[in-house]
Amino acid sequence: MSTLSEVKAPTSTEQPATNEATTPPGIKTTFTSEEIQKLLPHRYPFLLVDKIIDYTPGKQAVGIKNVTINEPHFTGHFPDRPLMPGVLIVEAMAQVGGIVMTQLPNLEGGLFVFAGIDKVRFRRQVVPGDQLVMTVELLWIKQRRFGKMQARAEVDGQLAAEGELMFSLIN
Repeated sequence: MSTLSEVKAPTSTEQPATNEATTPPGIKTTFTSEEIQKLLPHRYPFLLVDKIIDYTPGKQAVGIKNVTINEPHFTGHFPDRPLMPGVLIVEAMAQVGGIVMTQLPNLEGGLFVFAGIDKVRFRRQVVPGDQLVMTVELLWIKQRRFGKMQARAEVDGQLAAEGELMFSLIN
């Protein structure tokens, strides 16, 4: 039997979405780099989230990636015009989504990996000196093993990338 949980706007009988103003005391709403490393298995040079600036348990997270010229991919992408590769922007959004997934209650241990990527579009180049602000919202969980999220990445309030990310829990 399949269990499907959807995260949607509350009806009149449901509780409103949680935010910092209504988050119960003791629930973390931000994460430092050190705390992120306790939640995600990624490490340099593939840890692409510097901090989480807003976290709503079971719903969404907003993360920051400070893009710097000393990152290894800029050596070859491209030497005379450094651009952050689109696949790394998608990976950075997925890592923010990983924070939401790893914090869900009642999920057995394991590793969340990509199960699919849909409707991804790149709208703006991301270059050294930019600060990528990524918002990832949980859309649904199925069988406590699969999740789908809507992700957006912005620079200076301009949309840089967006898309749907699917995750699968592997043991």
